[in-house]
Amino acid sequence: MTQKRDIALINELLDGNFENNCLEFKGNNQDPKIIGKLCSALSNSARIAGENFAYVLWGIRNSDHKIIGTNFDPDKKINLHQVEKFKLAQKLKPNIDYSFKTIDHPNGRVVILEIPATTLAPVEFDGTAYVRIGSATPKLADHTNKFQTLIKNLHIYTWEKEVAKSFLSADEVLKLIDYPSYFKLTHQGLPDNKVVIFQHLESDELIMKDVGGKWNILNLGAILFATNLNKFPSSIARKGVRFVAYEGNNKATKVKYRIDSSKGYAVGFKGLVTYINNLLPYNEDIGQVLRKKKLVFPEIAIRELIVNALIHQDMTISGAGPQVELFKDRMEITNPGKSLVDIDRMIDLPPRSRNEGIAALMRRMGFCEEQGSGLDKVIDIVESYQLPAPMPTPKFQMNKDSMQVVLYAPRPFAKMSQDERIRACFYHTVMKYLSGDKMKNSSLCKRFGINKKNAAQVSKVIKKALNEKKIKVADKESPRAGYYPWWA
Repeated sequence: MTQKRDIALINELLDGNFENNCLEFKGNNQDPKIIGKLCSALSNSARIAGENFAYVLWGIRNSDHKIIGTNFDPDKKINLHQVEKFKLAQKLKPNIDYSFKTIDHPNGRVVILEIPATTLAPVEFDGTAYVRIGSATPKLADHTNKFQTLIKNLHIYTWEKEVAKSFLSADEVLKLIDYPSYFKLTHQGLPDNKVVIFQHLESDELIMKDVGGKWNILNLGAILFATNLNKFPSSIARKGVRFVAYEGNNKATKVKYRIDSSKGYAVGFKGLVTYINNLLPYNEDIGQVLRKKKLVFPEIAIRELIVNALIHQDMTISGAGPQVELFKDRMEITNPGKSLVDIDRMIDLPPRSRNEGIAALMRRMGFCEEQGSGLDKVIDIVESYQLPAPMPTPKFQMNKDSMQVVLYAPRPFAKMSQDERIRACFYHTVMKYLSGDKMKNSSLCKRFGINKKNAAQVSKVIKKALNEKKIKVADKESPRAGYYPWWA
């Protein structure tokens, strides 16, 4: 299949419909310095032009674009500081995943150098960034307009638009993508022909046309609607959600259940949440007439926190995906990548997502809020979850390369740590402030399930929160009138 796609790619490149500044033809020229400059120039030019790749082709006559063949061997050792296969990576910064391919085209031997468009910064060769303008390869710094366009396009680059799987027939696409679920979840009727189906999938940037009448599935399509993530490259497959349930309170205890989800996020989300909820223990909520079973962890909180982990993860971190771990006393939900918003401001500030395409589609499908991060809903449900005891406020923490939320099982005020009490006080104050109110001793007593006659216990928590500058007095002239978050 690879050879067939490469032949189709060569034919389309020779048709002249490709961006000129992203394509270069060579005879047998194999000067490593020229190739290094071209890698820099073409990678930068591809991003400027909005292309995913640029190409250098050996074995093509430049004057009429006819295939004449080449004896260029990219695997041959050459004398460039004792490096092999040009070792361009040593001189190209940031590193780009270029690749050489030798193609036995029906009209002659062709070598392709495939150069991905830069995603992080202008690509430099030997400390200098280049750009392609016509047949020239000048320094990027000498062309301010090109540099500005490149920087602008780097800002709007998204992981979601990269190709997950290429050169697929229409039938192969429909086997790999759960398209009936796409139409159902986006509240659209299922078309009765492939043409209309593909128009919809393409308009939502789940797929795009490839060469030779074939199709590509983009990362957005794969991560949300894959029938089986394991049929995609490991960079996609490893993004599946992992769930692990332990018998005790740490990872050294026995694993009771484990599931590595192989479905796309949108396709598998409902089943995953249902699976987790079915494993959770219950407490009894005794009403005036009936006893009702109540999950230890609120279903809404679980749902919102998992959605947040999916949407806000850093997809560029390889080999890692969202993980949900259930312990006897807590649930930990972890996603790759640090939060883009300060932890103390995650409730009140608008969310910042690395994955706008995923977020937009998840909103359309009703998995997450149209506005806000959903974390205010989590805090609100946790504060109202008073049986059999109050729940500690979730803990938001950033690790080296990940963001984690810890959801705790209910326990009485007496068994909460000092940090848990202060955290609950802070977020209770935030919720009051966002509703136009102030946190008071009486409202915090209710939050902790403490009788007013024991309000002195809550006063100590407030004092400690003030000392740690997590909250502040709302009115200095009336200190007991209420409190605001420290940032208000």
